[in-house]
Amino acid sequence: MMNAAEIFNIDSDKEFETLALRVFKFQFENNAVYRSFCDLLYKNPSDITSIKDIPFLPIQFFKTHDILSSTEDVQKIFSSSGTTGSITSKHLVTNLDIYETSFNEGFKQFYGNIEEYTILALLPSYLERDGSSLIYMVDSLIQQSNKPKSGFYLDNLSELKDTLIALEAQGEKILLIGVSFALLDLVETHQFQLKNTIVMETGGMKGRRKELVREELHSILKEGFGVTQIHSEYGMTELLSQAYSKGNGIFECSKTMKVFARDTEDALTILENNRTGGINIIDLANVNSCSFIATQDLGRVCNNGTFEIIGRFDNSDIRGCNLMAL
Repeated sequence: MMNAAEIFNIDSDKEFETLALRVFKFQFENNAVYRSFCDLLYKNPSDITSIKDIPFLPIQFFKTHDILSSTEDVQKIFSSSGTTGSITSKHLVTNLDIYETSFNEGFKQFYGNIEEYTILALLPSYLERDGSSLIYMVDSLIQQSNKPKSGFYLDNLSELKDTLIALEAQGEKILLIGVSFALLDLVETHQFQLKNTIVMETGGMKGRRKELVREELHSILKEGFGVTQIHSEYGMTELLSQAYSKGNGIFECSKTMKVFARDTEDALTILENNRTGGINIIDLANVNSCSFIATQDLGRVCNNGTFEIIGRFDNSDIRGCNLMAL
């Protein structure tokens, strides 16, 4: 049994690596699906001396298997969005306290005290289905903000516009978090000049609009909201940690998360920094599921550990948070 508290007390890369190797050993021994995958690759904890040598489970396994490293009862099942008839991912969560600690600590790391913000959430495509981990996170942040105007705005763009303008006039600190197509809908109805608002997109047109490259999307949103930068959130159903960008699509990981790029021709090879490859994620908060995931995103990792997402593998279905086809 891993002590989850250790995961949130990491202060250095060395501590992260030491803990990641322990989590790998724990999941190798307790996760039947991950163990079978490692066995197929002839990878054993005794062979692994660096986190770059740890096998990363292809994210598609969350569509076909129950990925668990715990025998505790499942408290919540998060599911991915998908087109009608498509197979969606399932993330079985046995300890919601870990998820809540993860997103609370992640938000505090990048944005400070949640109680300082009024949170306006424009996430219609997520609200319209069950099982969204993003909605669970944002709903919790809204409750913790304890501000009277914090809340979800489904299709009532006029009310959202009036609320934004009124809060701005009062000098309130605001976080407007929205799916890309809904934020575009909002700036088509009104042009803003926001001074106290962080505008954060979670990506995705969800089939409602033509996909845009990030630069074009952010350019339209910056002009429409009258802000100098568009922030972004990077997370997905299969993860319990998030990364955030404060502008230009450059993401920084929360303390429980690290990102690598893998060779697209040889999935076991981790690339040097600044080379484009498939995105591999270590998410230590995912201790009771699988912490080592090979995603279907394409990106680059910078020397300082930040990263950018530049697209997806052609044969993968587009879904999830911040997964625009770039």
